[in-house]
Amino acid sequence: MPQDRSDQEDLSRFGYAQELFRSMGGFSNFAISFSIISILTGAVTLYGYGLEMGGPLEMTLGWPVATLFTLTVAASMAELCSAYPTAGAMYHWAADLGGAGAGWLVAWLNIFGLIAAQAGINYGCAQFILPFLGAPSTARNLFLMFTFILITQGALNHWGVKLVAILNDLSVTVHIVGVVVLVAALLYLAPKQPVHFLFAAVNSNGRSPYWWAFVLGLLQAQWTYTGFDASAHMAEETEHPRRHAPWGIVLSVAVSGAVGYLLLLALTLAIHTIPGALAAKDAAGNSIPAVIAILTTALGAKAGNAMAALASMAMWFCGLACITSASRALYSLARDEGTPMAHFMRGVNPRHGTPAPAIWAIVLASIAAMLWTKAIPVVTSLSTVALYLAYIIPVALGLRARRAGSDWPASAVWNLGRFGPTINIIAIAFAVFISCVLVMPPNQLAGETLAGLLVGLGMLYALIVRHRYKGPGWSHHEAAMRESNL
Repeated sequence: MPQDRSDQEDLSRFGYAQELFRSMGGFSNFAISFSIISILTGAVTLYGYGLEMGGPLEMTLGWPVATLFTLTVAASMAELCSAYPTAGAMYHWAADLGGAGAGWLVAWLNIFGLIAAQAGINYGCAQFILPFLGAPSTARNLFLMFTFILITQGALNHWGVKLVAILNDLSVTVHIVGVVVLVAALLYLAPKQPVHFLFAAVNSNGRSPYWWAFVLGLLQAQWTYTGFDASAHMAEETEHPRRHAPWGIVLSVAVSGAVGYLLLLALTLAIHTIPGALAAKDAAGNSIPAVIAILTTALGAKAGNAMAALASMAMWFCGLACITSASRALYSLARDEGTPMAHFMRGVNPRHGTPAPAIWAIVLASIAAMLWTKAIPVVTSLSTVALYLAYIIPVALGLRARRAGSDWPASAVWNLGRFGPTINIIAIAFAVFISCVLVMPPNQLAGETLAGLLVGLGMLYALIVRHRYKGPGWSHHEAAMRESNL
């Protein structure tokens, strides 16, 4: 791929005009995926789950294991992103390598996964914010706060990608500086357990054998490691996307893994007792997250409140970036006539250069998801397994095409070279494994819901969509060119 070709000319190869404003640099592209992963959100809301399942060993061993394998998924996606630098991301990868049906399925798995994630993130944010306002966490108050948060995020996304990029850059600072301050305070000021405590294999919920509880505890990390496809979705709004977007995908996972590991180790060493952290309650008798309990015990009530405030801010940034990613996925599918009301959904605000109809459709869908269920672990599991299916289907199709002699890797400026097939195989095996774990009890409802979603999408495609939807036009042309060269 010639390096002096302009980004607009490169995009025109796929048959698309430059409608979205291209104003993101490489750091901002990384920042949007990093914000959606949001280690502060994951550490606060999911730490207790991991501690209950596998104890300190879950933090010491489980997190780096999950990080390493997730990096194989991220690297496999990054190579595809470099070959297909469009807002369609996994949808376009699957459509070109597997056909219109595969692309359409992946697109909707991606969109539904992001909507479910958005609902879970902002519901958690509402739960954290209400106590600061002195308001009771009634169902009505939670819904109103949830809706208000979504509207602010939707409005900022509508206003412009440059503003969202600035806020996501700030989010990186909040996450990294916040973690550094917390780790320093815990290591220097808090009483600490001996180092061998980090290797204690403790299961606090009675699951047997321990190794199965440990495997279930890996979901602490896996629920956190979602949304890094945002860097790919922002390719049409990023400068030099064939290089910057792939690095955004990989670095968001790598940096989150390193910074998150420091935080987990510091928190674990500061535990007074595991039962005390898991069963902590506030003055009103309400359960509080294990992280807040650990910080309150180790550093005082002000530290616990500061962590809650920091987590609320991180969740808001996470939701902001999630709307950005989901709206680009919806906009891209609508641009290829793959959604209801496609002509409306593919609209771009001429003043702000943002896909405004898609943004507000995602906001409304997230509110609907909130009304559908308040079972946040189920929503989180559903979003994660849907997203990982959307991630890995194109990787599997890319591996099949690579083995069949396809030349798609040649257009990837960011590539895995001769290690590509091996990394792809590891990524596929891990994604299949973790997807199975994600729907095991106590999260079986997520599997049942996903099965219903897949059946519904399959019937819809077979009865209606396949007769009307032909996939992205550029993929037909490239497929014909490949066949003529055989």
